[in-house]
Amino acid sequence: MARILVIGGSLGGLLAANMLWRAGHDVTVLEKVSGAMDGRGAGIVTHQALFSALQRAGLQTMDGLGVPVEGRVVLDAQGNTIAEKAMFQVLTSWSRLYEILRALLPAERYVQGLTVQSITTDTDVVTVQTSGVQGGTQWHADLVIASDGIRSAVRQQFAPQIQPVYAGYVAWRGVCEEAVLSDYARQTVFEKFGFGLPAGEQIIGYPVAGAGNVTLPGSRAYNFVWYRPAVDAQLKALLSDADGHHYPSGIAPNKVAWQQIAAMRQSARQLLAPQFAEMIEKTAMPFLQPIFDVASERIAFGRVALMGDASFVARPHIGMGVTKAAQDAEALCDAIDIHGASPRALQAYEQMRLPQGCRAVARARWLGAYMQAQTSAADGATTPRNAQDVLTETAIDLDVYGHLSSFPVP
Repeated sequence: MARILVIGGSLGGLLAANMLWRAGHDVTVLEKVSGAMDGRGAGIVTHQALFSALQRAGLQTMDGLGVPVEGRVVLDAQGNTIAEKAMFQVLTSWSRLYEILRALLPAERYVQGLTVQSITTDTDVVTVQTSGVQGGTQWHADLVIASDGIRSAVRQQFAPQIQPVYAGYVAWRGVCEEAVLSDYARQTVFEKFGFGLPAGEQIIGYPVAGAGNVTLPGSRAYNFVWYRPAVDAQLKALLSDADGHHYPSGIAPNKVAWQQIAAMRQSARQLLAPQFAEMIEKTAMPFLQPIFDVASERIAFGRVALMGDASFVARPHIGMGVTKAAQDAEALCDAIDIHGASPRALQAYEQMRLPQGCRAVARARWLGAYMQAQTSAADGATTPRNAQDVLTETAIDLDVYGHLSSFPVP
Protein backbone atom coordinates (compact mmCIF):
# COMPACT_ATOMS: atom_id res chain seq x y z
CA MET A 1 0.00 0.00 0.00
CA ALA A 2 1.44 3.35 -1.09
CA ARG A 3 0.92 6.78 0.43
CA ILE A 4 -0.50 9.03 -2.29
CA LEU A 5 -1.47 12.69 -1.99
CA VAL A 6 -3.94 14.15 -4.50
CA ILE A 7 -3.72 17.94 -4.73
CA GLY A 8 -7.11 19.37 -5.73
CA GLY A 9 -10.50 18.05 -4.73
CA SER A 10 -12.61 18.80 -7.78
CA LEU A 11 -13.86 16.09 -10.15
CA GLY A 12 -10.48 14.96 -11.52
CA GLY A 13 -8.92 14.70 -8.09
CA LEU A 14 -11.93 12.82 -6.72
CA LEU A 15 -11.88 10.37 -9.64
CA ALA A 16 -8.20 9.61 -9.07
CA ALA A 17 -8.58 9.40 -5.29
CA ASN A 18 -11.52 7.00 -5.45
CA MET A 19 -9.78 4.71 -7.93
CA LEU A 20 -6.52 4.66 -5.98
CA TRP A 21 -8.30 4.10 -2.65
CA ARG A 22 -10.21 1.16 -4.10
CA ALA A 23 -6.91 -0.22 -5.37
CA GLY A 24 -5.74 -0.38 -1.75
CA HIS A 25 -3.63 2.76 -1.43
CA ASP A 26 -3.46 5.22 1.47
CA VAL A 27 -4.91 8.25 -0.32
CA THR A 28 -5.56 11.76 0.95
CA VAL A 29 -7.04 14.63 -1.05
CA LEU A 30 -5.88 18.16 -0.18
CA GLU A 31 -8.35 20.85 -1.29
CA LYS A 32 -7.75 24.57 -0.76
CA VAL A 33 -11.44 25.56 -0.65
CA SER A 34 -13.22 25.23 2.68
CA GLY A 35 -16.88 24.32 2.92
CA ALA A 36 -19.40 23.13 0.37
CA MET A 37 -18.41 23.06 -3.29
CA ASP A 38 -21.49 21.38 -4.74
CA GLY A 39 -22.99 24.58 -6.15
CA ARG A 40 -20.15 25.08 -8.61
CA GLY A 41 -19.95 24.52 -12.33
CA ALA A 42 -22.60 23.87 -14.91
CA GLY A 43 -23.27 21.25 -17.60
CA ILE A 44 -21.05 18.30 -18.53
CA VAL A 45 -21.24 16.12 -21.63
CA THR A 46 -20.71 12.45 -20.80
CA HIS A 47 -18.82 9.84 -22.84
CA GLN A 48 -18.44 6.07 -22.67
CA ALA A 49 -14.96 6.51 -21.19
CA LEU A 50 -16.43 8.55 -18.32
CA PHE A 51 -18.96 5.83 -17.53
CA SER A 52 -16.14 3.28 -17.38
CA ALA A 53 -14.10 5.51 -15.08
CA LEU A 54 -17.05 6.14 -12.75
CA GLN A 55 -17.55 2.40 -12.39
CA ARG A 56 -13.88 1.98 -11.53
CA ALA A 57 -14.25 4.77 -8.98
CA GLY A 58 -17.01 2.77 -7.27
CA LEU A 59 -20.30 3.91 -8.84
CA GLN A 60 -22.55 0.86 -9.17
CA THR A 61 -25.20 2.23 -11.52
CA MET A 62 -25.47 5.06 -14.04
CA ASP A 63 -29.20 5.51 -13.35
CA GLY A 64 -29.96 9.12 -12.49
CA LEU A 65 -26.53 10.32 -13.59
CA GLY A 66 -27.97 12.88 -15.98
CA VAL A 67 -30.58 13.77 -18.58
CA PRO A 68 -30.70 11.76 -21.84
CA VAL A 69 -31.25 13.49 -25.17
CA GLU A 70 -32.00 11.79 -28.46
CA GLY A 71 -30.82 14.41 -30.93
CA ARG A 72 -29.46 17.81 -31.87
CA VAL A 73 -30.87 20.89 -33.60
CA VAL A 74 -29.49 24.14 -34.98
CA LEU A 75 -31.79 27.16 -34.63
CA ASP A 76 -31.59 30.31 -36.73
CA ALA A 77 -32.14 33.80 -35.35
CA GLN A 78 -35.91 33.44 -35.77
CA GLY A 79 -36.00 30.20 -33.80
CA ASN A 80 -36.51 27.89 -36.79
CA THR A 81 -34.72 24.55 -37.05
CA ILE A 82 -32.19 24.70 -39.93
CA ALA A 83 -30.30 21.46 -39.23
CA GLU A 84 -30.84 18.41 -37.06
CA LYS A 85 -29.26 15.06 -36.29
CA ALA A 86 -30.17 12.01 -34.25
CA MET A 87 -27.46 11.50 -31.61
CA PHE A 88 -28.08 9.95 -28.20
CA GLN A 89 -26.15 11.43 -25.28
CA VAL A 90 -26.49 11.79 -21.52
CA LEU A 91 -25.88 15.29 -20.14
CA THR A 92 -24.99 15.73 -16.50
CA SER A 93 -23.68 18.51 -14.28
CA TRP A 94 -20.64 19.34 -12.17
CA SER A 95 -22.77 19.31 -9.02
CA ARG A 96 -24.21 15.87 -9.72
CA LEU A 97 -20.81 14.27 -10.36
CA TYR A 98 -19.26 16.00 -7.36
CA GLU A 99 -22.05 14.76 -5.11
CA ILE A 100 -21.51 11.19 -6.33
CA LEU A 101 -17.73 11.19 -6.05
CA ARG A 102 -17.62 12.82 -2.59
CA ALA A 103 -20.04 10.19 -1.29
CA LEU A 104 -17.86 7.37 -2.64
CA LEU A 105 -14.70 8.57 -0.81
CA PRO A 106 -14.45 8.25 3.00
CA ALA A 107 -14.84 11.70 4.52
CA GLU A 108 -11.55 11.53 6.45
CA ARG A 109 -9.65 11.23 3.17
CA TYR A 110 -10.84 14.63 1.91
CA VAL A 111 -9.12 17.50 3.74
CA GLN A 112 -10.21 21.07 2.95
CA GLY A 113 -8.77 24.49 3.65
CA LEU A 114 -5.15 23.70 2.74
CA THR A 115 -3.08 25.63 0.21
CA VAL A 116 0.06 24.06 -1.22
CA GLN A 117 3.10 26.26 -0.60
CA SER A 118 5.89 24.02 -1.89
CA ILE A 119 6.77 20.45 -2.81
CA THR A 120 10.14 18.87 -2.07
CA THR A 121 11.18 15.58 -3.61
CA ASP A 122 14.02 13.21 -2.87
CA THR A 123 14.77 9.61 -3.80
CA ASP A 124 12.08 7.92 -1.72
CA VAL A 125 9.58 10.51 -0.53
CA VAL A 126 7.71 13.67 -1.49
CA THR A 127 7.06 16.38 1.11
CA VAL A 128 4.21 18.82 0.61
CA GLN A 129 4.20 22.00 2.68
CA THR A 130 0.72 23.48 3.12
CA SER A 131 -0.80 26.45 4.87
CA GLY A 132 -4.28 26.86 6.28
CA VAL A 133 -6.34 28.36 9.06
CA GLN A 134 -4.66 26.00 11.52
CA GLY A 135 -1.17 27.04 10.40
CA GLY A 136 1.45 25.23 8.33
CA THR A 137 1.43 21.47 7.88
CA GLN A 138 3.77 18.98 6.24
CA TRP A 139 2.52 15.94 4.38
CA HIS A 140 4.71 13.02 3.24
CA ALA A 141 3.91 10.61 0.45
CA ASP A 142 5.33 8.16 -2.06
CA LEU A 143 3.61 10.01 -4.92
CA VAL A 144 1.88 13.37 -5.43
CA ILE A 145 -0.83 13.71 -8.08
CA ALA A 146 -1.67 17.32 -8.94
CA SER A 147 -5.23 17.92 -10.10
CA ASP A 148 -5.35 21.57 -9.05
CA GLY A 149 -6.76 23.12 -12.19
CA ILE A 150 -5.80 25.48 -14.96
CA ARG A 151 -3.78 27.73 -12.60
CA SER A 152 -2.06 24.75 -10.98
CA ALA A 153 0.35 25.74 -8.21
CA VAL A 154 2.14 22.42 -8.67
CA ARG A 155 2.64 22.99 -12.40
CA GLN A 156 3.88 26.48 -11.61
CA GLN A 157 6.63 24.97 -9.45
CA PHE A 158 7.71 22.15 -11.75
CA ALA A 159 6.97 23.62 -15.22
CA PRO A 160 6.56 27.40 -14.85
CA GLN A 161 7.03 27.90 -18.59
CA ILE A 162 3.67 26.23 -19.25
CA GLN A 163 1.06 28.98 -18.93
CA PRO A 164 -2.57 29.27 -20.08
CA VAL A 165 -2.87 30.95 -23.49
CA TYR A 166 -5.97 33.06 -24.12
CA ALA A 167 -7.89 31.95 -27.22
CA GLY A 168 -9.39 35.35 -28.09
CA TYR A 169 -12.97 34.72 -26.97
CA VAL A 170 -15.07 34.13 -23.87
CA ALA A 171 -18.00 31.94 -22.92
CA TRP A 172 -21.07 33.28 -21.18
CA ARG A 173 -22.55 30.39 -19.23
CA GLY A 174 -25.60 29.75 -17.12
CA VAL A 175 -28.36 27.36 -16.13
CA CYS A 176 -32.05 28.23 -16.54
CA GLU A 177 -34.76 26.36 -14.66
CA GLU A 178 -37.14 24.38 -16.85
CA ALA A 179 -40.18 25.51 -14.87
CA VAL A 180 -39.80 29.19 -15.81
CA LEU A 181 -39.55 28.60 -19.57
CA SER A 182 -42.35 29.11 -22.06
CA ASP A 183 -44.08 26.16 -23.71
CA TYR A 184 -42.47 27.29 -26.98
CA ALA A 185 -38.93 26.95 -25.60
CA ARG A 186 -39.66 23.65 -23.89
CA GLN A 187 -41.27 22.10 -26.97
CA THR A 188 -38.81 23.27 -29.61
CA VAL A 189 -35.39 22.95 -27.99
CA PHE A 190 -35.40 21.96 -24.32
CA GLU A 191 -35.33 18.19 -24.91
CA LYS A 192 -32.46 18.50 -27.42
CA PHE A 193 -28.81 19.50 -27.64
CA GLY A 194 -29.33 22.93 -29.22
CA PHE A 195 -27.04 25.13 -31.31
CA GLY A 196 -27.13 28.70 -32.60
CA LEU A 197 -24.65 30.33 -34.98
CA PRO A 198 -24.76 34.13 -35.02
CA ALA A 199 -21.99 35.62 -37.16
CA GLY A 200 -18.60 35.05 -35.52
CA GLU A 201 -20.15 33.41 -32.46
CA GLN A 202 -21.72 30.17 -31.26
CA ILE A 203 -24.18 29.13 -28.58
CA ILE A 204 -24.90 25.60 -27.42
CA GLY A 205 -27.29 24.31 -24.79
CA TYR A 206 -28.70 21.12 -23.34
CA PRO A 207 -30.86 19.89 -20.44
CA VAL A 208 -29.26 18.97 -17.11
CA ALA A 209 -30.43 18.14 -13.61
CA GLY A 210 -32.17 20.93 -11.75
CA ALA A 211 -31.93 22.11 -8.15
CA GLY A 212 -31.03 19.29 -5.81
CA ASN A 213 -29.71 17.32 -8.81
CA VAL A 214 -33.27 16.28 -9.73
CA THR A 215 -33.69 14.90 -13.27
CA LEU A 216 -37.49 14.59 -13.35
CA PRO A 217 -39.32 16.45 -16.17
CA GLY A 218 -40.47 19.83 -14.92
CA SER A 219 -37.66 20.06 -12.37
CA ARG A 220 -34.67 20.06 -14.72
CA ALA A 221 -32.66 22.97 -16.08
CA TYR A 222 -31.10 24.02 -19.39
CA ASN A 223 -27.38 24.71 -19.51
CA PHE A 224 -26.13 27.19 -22.11
CA VAL A 225 -22.65 28.23 -23.29
CA TRP A 226 -22.39 31.29 -25.55
CA TYR A 227 -18.98 31.91 -27.17
CA ARG A 228 -18.23 35.54 -28.06
CA PRO A 229 -14.99 37.16 -29.30
CA ALA A 230 -13.41 39.60 -26.83
CA VAL A 231 -9.95 41.17 -26.80
CA ASP A 232 -8.10 44.15 -25.36
CA ALA A 233 -10.39 46.80 -23.84
CA GLN A 234 -13.51 44.69 -24.33
CA LEU A 235 -11.98 41.74 -22.49
CA LYS A 236 -10.73 43.99 -19.68
CA ALA A 237 -14.22 45.42 -19.23
CA LEU A 238 -15.76 41.95 -19.08
CA LEU A 239 -13.26 40.86 -16.43
CA SER A 240 -13.82 43.94 -14.24
CA ASP A 241 -16.53 44.23 -11.61
CA ALA A 242 -18.95 47.11 -11.20
CA ASP A 243 -16.41 48.94 -8.97
CA GLY A 244 -13.67 48.71 -11.58
CA HIS A 245 -11.60 45.95 -9.97
CA HIS A 246 -9.94 43.85 -12.68
CA TYR A 247 -9.58 40.04 -12.57
CA PRO A 248 -7.32 39.12 -15.51
CA SER A 249 -7.30 35.36 -14.86
CA GLY A 250 -11.09 35.09 -14.62
CA ILE A 251 -13.90 36.74 -12.71
CA ALA A 252 -16.07 35.06 -10.08
CA PRO A 253 -19.78 34.70 -11.00
CA ASN A 254 -20.89 37.09 -8.25
CA LYS A 255 -18.38 39.71 -9.40
CA VAL A 256 -19.52 40.04 -13.03
CA ALA A 257 -20.70 43.63 -13.53
CA TRP A 258 -24.44 44.03 -13.86
CA GLN A 259 -23.85 46.36 -16.79
CA GLN A 260 -22.06 43.58 -18.68
CA ILE A 261 -24.87 41.14 -17.95
CA ALA A 262 -27.46 43.65 -19.14
CA ALA A 263 -25.51 44.29 -22.36
CA MET A 264 -25.11 40.55 -22.96
CA ARG A 265 -28.85 39.98 -22.55
CA GLN A 266 -29.58 42.81 -24.97
CA SER A 267 -27.25 41.20 -27.52
CA ALA A 268 -29.02 37.87 -27.01
CA ARG A 269 -32.35 39.46 -27.91
CA GLN A 270 -30.81 40.88 -31.08
CA LEU A 271 -28.69 37.93 -32.24
CA LEU A 272 -30.03 34.66 -30.91
CA ALA A 273 -33.07 32.48 -31.44
CA PRO A 274 -35.85 33.67 -29.12
CA GLN A 275 -35.66 30.35 -27.24
CA PHE A 276 -32.02 31.00 -26.30
CA ALA A 277 -32.67 34.68 -25.57
CA GLU A 278 -35.47 33.67 -23.20
CA MET A 279 -33.22 31.26 -21.34
CA ILE A 280 -30.52 33.88 -20.92
CA GLU A 281 -33.05 36.46 -19.76
CA LYS A 282 -34.44 34.10 -17.12
CA THR A 283 -31.07 32.85 -15.79
CA ALA A 284 -30.50 34.33 -12.34
CA MET A 285 -26.70 34.51 -12.40
CA PRO A 286 -25.02 34.06 -15.78
CA PHE A 287 -21.25 33.88 -15.46
CA LEU A 288 -18.23 34.52 -17.65
CA GLN A 289 -15.34 32.23 -18.61
CA PRO A 290 -12.35 33.34 -20.71
CA ILE A 291 -11.30 30.47 -22.98
CA PHE A 292 -7.71 29.27 -22.61
CA ASP A 293 -5.47 26.53 -23.96
CA VAL A 294 -2.94 24.70 -21.78
CA ALA A 295 -0.56 22.24 -23.45
CA SER A 296 2.15 20.74 -21.26
CA GLU A 297 5.43 19.39 -22.56
CA ARG A 298 5.87 17.14 -19.53
CA ILE A 299 3.43 15.85 -16.94
CA ALA A 300 5.69 13.64 -14.80
CA PHE A 301 8.47 14.96 -12.56
CA GLY A 302 9.99 12.13 -10.56
CA ARG A 303 7.39 11.33 -7.90
CA VAL A 304 5.04 14.16 -8.92
CA ALA A 305 2.55 14.06 -11.82
CA LEU A 306 0.00 16.45 -13.33
CA MET A 307 -3.47 15.38 -14.42
CA GLY A 308 -6.76 16.92 -15.56
CA ASP A 309 -6.70 20.68 -16.17
CA ALA A 310 -3.34 20.94 -14.40
CA SER A 311 -1.78 19.10 -17.37
CA PHE A 312 -3.91 20.03 -20.41
CA VAL A 313 -6.87 22.30 -20.95
CA ALA A 314 -8.73 21.80 -24.21
CA ARG A 315 -11.39 24.34 -25.14
CA PRO A 316 -14.92 23.24 -24.15
CA HIS A 317 -16.00 22.59 -27.78
CA ILE A 318 -14.92 18.96 -27.52
CA GLY A 319 -16.88 18.42 -24.31
CA MET A 320 -14.08 16.27 -22.91
CA GLY A 321 -12.77 18.08 -19.82
CA VAL A 322 -14.06 15.68 -17.16
CA THR A 323 -13.70 12.63 -19.39
CA LYS A 324 -10.06 13.51 -20.07
CA ALA A 325 -9.44 13.78 -16.33
CA ALA A 326 -11.14 10.40 -15.87
CA GLN A 327 -8.87 8.86 -18.50
CA ASP A 328 -5.86 10.41 -16.77
CA ALA A 329 -6.97 8.85 -13.49
CA GLU A 330 -7.35 5.41 -15.04
CA ALA A 331 -3.96 5.64 -16.75
CA LEU A 332 -2.35 6.59 -13.43
CA CYS A 333 -3.92 3.63 -11.66
CA ASP A 334 -2.87 1.25 -14.45
CA ALA A 335 0.72 2.51 -14.34
CA ILE A 336 0.90 2.22 -10.55
CA ASP A 337 -0.58 -1.29 -10.70
CA ILE A 338 2.21 -2.32 -13.06
CA HIS A 339 5.21 -0.38 -11.73
CA GLY A 340 4.29 0.36 -8.12
CA ALA A 341 4.22 3.83 -6.59
CA SER A 342 7.42 4.90 -8.27
CA PRO A 343 8.86 7.44 -10.72
CA ARG A 344 8.75 4.67 -13.34
CA ALA A 345 4.98 4.49 -12.97
CA LEU A 346 4.62 8.23 -13.55
CA GLN A 347 6.91 8.04 -16.59
CA ALA A 348 4.68 5.30 -18.01
CA TYR A 349 1.62 7.46 -17.27
CA GLU A 350 3.23 10.37 -19.12
CA GLN A 351 3.92 8.20 -22.14
CA MET A 352 0.27 7.16 -22.24
CA ARG A 353 -1.38 10.53 -21.67
CA LEU A 354 0.92 13.17 -23.17
CA PRO A 355 -0.04 12.33 -26.80
CA GLN A 356 -3.74 12.14 -25.87
CA GLY A 357 -3.65 15.54 -24.21
CA CYS A 358 -1.96 17.09 -27.24
CA ARG A 359 -4.60 15.60 -29.56
CA ALA A 360 -7.45 16.90 -27.39
CA VAL A 361 -6.03 20.44 -27.45
CA ALA A 362 -5.51 20.26 -31.23
CA ARG A 363 -9.07 19.11 -31.89
CA ALA A 364 -10.53 21.77 -29.58
CA ARG A 365 -8.49 24.46 -31.34
CA TRP A 366 -9.80 23.23 -34.68
CA LEU A 367 -13.39 23.47 -33.46
CA GLY A 368 -12.80 26.93 -31.98
CA ALA A 369 -10.78 28.39 -34.86
CA TYR A 370 -13.87 30.13 -36.22
CA MET A 371 -14.40 32.27 -33.10
CA GLN A 372 -10.69 32.92 -32.72
CA ALA A 373 -10.43 34.13 -36.33
CA GLN A 374 -12.89 36.94 -35.64
CA THR A 375 -10.51 38.62 -33.20
CA SER A 376 -7.63 38.68 -35.69
CA ALA A 377 -9.44 39.59 -38.92
CA ALA A 378 -8.44 43.13 -39.90
CA ASP A 379 -11.81 43.93 -41.44
CA GLY A 380 -13.89 42.06 -38.88
CA ALA A 381 -15.30 39.87 -41.65
CA THR A 382 -16.84 36.52 -40.71
CA THR A 383 -17.02 33.30 -42.67
CA PRO A 384 -20.44 31.62 -42.74
CA ARG A 385 -20.58 28.40 -40.73
CA ASN A 386 -21.79 25.11 -42.07
CA ALA A 387 -24.52 24.34 -39.54
CA GLN A 388 -24.44 20.61 -40.17
CA ASP A 389 -20.67 20.43 -39.58
CA VAL A 390 -20.91 22.31 -36.29
CA LEU A 391 -23.78 20.16 -35.10
CA THR A 392 -21.97 16.98 -36.17
CA GLU A 393 -18.53 17.57 -34.62
CA THR A 394 -19.08 19.54 -31.39
CA ALA A 395 -18.88 17.64 -28.07
CA ILE A 396 -19.28 14.18 -29.57
CA ASP A 397 -18.17 10.85 -28.13
CA LEU A 398 -15.38 9.84 -30.48
CA ASP A 399 -15.44 6.28 -29.11
CA VAL A 400 -19.03 5.98 -30.33
CA TYR A 401 -19.27 8.25 -33.37
CA GLY A 402 -15.70 8.85 -34.52
CA HIS A 403 -14.75 11.94 -36.52
CA LEU A 404 -17.84 12.77 -38.54
CA SER A 405 -16.61 15.50 -40.91
CA SER A 406 -13.33 17.08 -41.86
CA PHE A 407 -11.09 17.02 -38.76
CA PRO A 408 -7.55 16.23 -39.95
CA VAL A 409 -6.94 12.97 -38.06
CA PRO A 410 -3.17 12.40 -37.68
